[in-house]
Amino acid sequence: MADPVLHIKDSYYFEVPKFMWRRDWKSLEDIPESLSFVKNDHPHATIKEINSELSGKIVIEQPFGTLDNLYQMESGIGISKFMIIEVVVATIIAFIFIRLAARYREGDAPKGKLWNLFESFLVYLRDSVVRPAIAHDPHHYHEADKFLPVLWTLFFFILGCNLMGMIPWLGSPTGTFSATLALAAITLLTVLVSGSLKFGVVGFWKNQVPAMDLPIALAVILKPIIFVIEVVGLFIRHAILAVRLLANMAAGHLVILGIMGLITGAAALSLGSWGIVTAIAVIGTALFSLLELFVAFLQAYIFTFLSALFIGAAVNHH
Repeated sequence: MADPVLHIKDSYYFEVPKFMWRRDWKSLEDIPESLSFVKNDHPHATIKEINSELSGKIVIEQPFGTLDNLYQMESGIGISKFMIIEVVVATIIAFIFIRLAARYREGDAPKGKLWNLFESFLVYLRDSVVRPAIAHDPHHYHEADKFLPVLWTLFFFILGCNLMGMIPWLGSPTGTFSATLALAAITLLTVLVSGSLKFGVVGFWKNQVPAMDLPIALAVILKPIIFVIEVVGLFIRHAILAVRLLANMAAGHLVILGIMGLITGAAALSLGSWGIVTAIAVIGTALFSLLELFVAFLQAYIFTFLSALFIGAAVNHH
């Protein structure tokens, strides 16, 4: 079976049960050039040991670089497992919503479980998250609707990546800081661009300081300090946005890993004790998996909700 740690770690291969992907090299010369690093990593290993080590590991071909090992590139640009999963999620989202949008443009009424399911998500995010957070006034909802495409996309992409972590032998790209940081950077870029277009570049940064009726002597001292605090806080908020998503998604996998590890830890006990621990671990894992499924939806919602709040703060006066 796959090493459970690899479920939360990015790599340059997919791992499946060994019986699904067996290596049967007869000698070291049979090892492909793209996997030549295996010989260096296992200089004294027999070909049987290497076959056993790499069975179940579907190594990703690297057309733009060379692997140093299964987790690092020696040179060039690497294509990792999570990168492929992200492309798959993006492709699925595009396929679903392009088709639904085409049917909507034709004037078809929403029908079918899939259409109604996604429409309920879209309408809820629009009416209960985006519009109240950005426009405030119903007469200005059209200003909030401009941000619907990016926020809808963020929600479904994060949700898709989160749910991929529930599928055996895959993993959740949102459990890595590089992915969550990139998503937070999209929100930050939207904040900077939208705020600058609304108030001008200078006006946007001036708007970081709330209007205060202060004597000139105090204003000269306090306003620069407040400006620095607000600007630093602006970037910290978006960094925390990335860390929050990362921590919540990685934590769920680590908890499940810890519970399943009880089975191995109890292997030295008697058969009866081991059976009790195993039953508790399996039931606990099932329950935490249900909780993790809920967290997958919750964290996508929270990220979208906070992104809408940050954008709303950028396009409205302090």
